[in-house]
Amino acid sequence: MIAKFRLVAVLVAMVFLAGCASEYIISTKTGVMIPTQGKPSLDSKTGMYTYKDQEGRKATINKDEVNQILER
Repeated sequence: MIAKFRLVAVLVAMVFLAGCASEYIISTKTGVMIPTQGKPSLDSKTGMYTYKDQEGRKATINKDEVNQILER
């Protein structure tokens, strides 16, 4: 019984940690930190990063405004 409980606890922890691994933060040159859901993607033709904000809305930012993209 205890072994099953431990297995379930480990599986729940793994699912929780896997969900956290897909968050990124866009750091802008002005010092603003933008948390995102998933990794931002760069459109090389337009020079814009596309990402989903914390509420799940699609947003864009010019690559020239981005200092770095950090995985959380």
